[in-house]
Amino acid sequence: MSKVLLYDTTLRDGTQREDISLSVDDKLAIARRLADFGVQYIEGGWPGSNPKDAEFFSRAAKMGLGAAKLAAFGSTRRKDMACEQDGNLQALLDAQTPVVTVVGKSWDYHVSHVLSATPEENLAMIRDSVAYLKARGREVVFDAEHFFDGFLANRDYALATLEAAAGAGADWLVLCETNGGKLPWEVEEMVREVASRIGTPLGIHCHNDSGCAVANSLAAVRGGCRQVQGTINGYGERVGNANLVTILADLQLKMGFEVVAPEHLRDLTPLSRFVSEVANLKHDDHAPYTGHSAFAHKGGIHVAAMLKAADTYQHIDPALVGNAMRSVVSELSGRGNILFQAQAMGLDLDNETAQRVLSHIKHLEHEGYTFDAAEASVELMLHRLRPGYVQPFELVDYFVITERRHSRGLLAEATVKVKVGNEVKFTAAEGNGPVNALSTALKSALLDAYPILRTVRLTDYKVRILDSASGTAAAIRVLIDFQSGSESWTTVGASPNIIEASWRALSDSMEYALARLGSEGAGGA
Repeated sequence: MSKVLLYDTTLRDGTQREDISLSVDDKLAIARRLADFGVQYIEGGWPGSNPKDAEFFSRAAKMGLGAAKLAAFGSTRRKDMACEQDGNLQALLDAQTPVVTVVGKSWDYHVSHVLSATPEENLAMIRDSVAYLKARGREVVFDAEHFFDGFLANRDYALATLEAAAGAGADWLVLCETNGGKLPWEVEEMVREVASRIGTPLGIHCHNDSGCAVANSLAAVRGGCRQVQGTINGYGERVGNANLVTILADLQLKMGFEVVAPEHLRDLTPLSRFVSEVANLKHDDHAPYTGHSAFAHKGGIHVAAMLKAADTYQHIDPALVGNAMRSVVSELSGRGNILFQAQAMGLDLDNETAQRVLSHIKHLEHEGYTFDAAEASVELMLHRLRPGYVQPFELVDYFVITERRHSRGLLAEATVKVKVGNEVKFTAAEGNGPVNALSTALKSALLDAYPILRTVRLTDYKVRILDSASGTAAAIRVLIDFQSGSESWTTVGASPNIIEASWRALSDSMEYALARLGSEGAGGA
């Protein structure tokens, strides 16, 4: 089957999401990662719109992107202005990219109400701009903005805009579903009609306002498009653009198109997570293919079946996209969940031991624990089953006080006494709150014996009231996230006392860090 080419617009359309602001270095890092992955077209931004994009193109021209083609984005010439005098077109040329993408109006309603131009003037703007850029050696992509709305409103004129661009030499005609409101069968039907009337290669550019951007993009490929535009993780304005991560996996694994090399496809999950990290956004745990939960199994019946045949409850082998199968442990689990997780850790548990662990977990969940999002707590239980495992420290006691002093304002102090090996450590610490003070005191008590804990830092702390009808006497669940380098984990504690719940999660996190990262100290096992 023929190839489908990827056109990534994360660096322009993706940055139009409300909570994304990429530096030039961020954009260069993402561009490099996209090129290494095998994306064929990388749109860098709008060079005439802001100094950041101008700097990006200047620096990107020197870095080399291998087989990937860098594209600069802009609009057709202005009405009543020659191409040679149009600042936007000159900025596109100054960017010195091999590909230039120009957007033009294909909906007559926009032509009259937004451009305040006549239909003929708009066709001339498209024709002149494409011809001008082609004459200067650029590969030209014409983005037909609002094409599907325009096609429904005035079919002949929408097609005329494509014919104007094609006649001027455009290499690609991209049909833009700009408002994100069309449905897959509508898109496929319209693309088929365009493909039957125009010979220039077609592309598709969808937005996700009705939740159909991925489906619409796939439908457009069925209809004849051979270039797909989108953004990594679907980042974009309003509710987002078509998610290129999901699209390319669907195209290659479900529809049989050649998109990227198989070895590159295995980097899909790291790529998706890399972009979210650079954008300073939490990666979507439930994203198709690349989410942390995409191949996570919680139901005991599911896990029992998958221990016999992994494809019984998975649509693909997660390794194909660089992800991994996981078993989530909860009150819904069966013994198979425990056996699966133990196997992943290299532990050989018998059925009786697995059942005992499962019974303990279900008892704790009845008390208010939850292990869906606190896998480290479950893993720690299994670590403790290893032959010869010795807990690296043991609590003797702790004391926490919070008070408001006239001279210093609100103050929290904690003292912790723990036994490390044969030695009792007693430390005190202040903090901006009782949990912060308790965490600092515990780390201080352990650092001499376990210096690796210097690399561990708390990244998130969440509290949930379990029975709101009990008011201030309600049971509390605490989830604490820690990180060390690229490793991150979550532990859970529950108690009617928020400090005790926090202590349980904190102490488990420190013990888990030592079990996972290595104790590196005299007091450890």
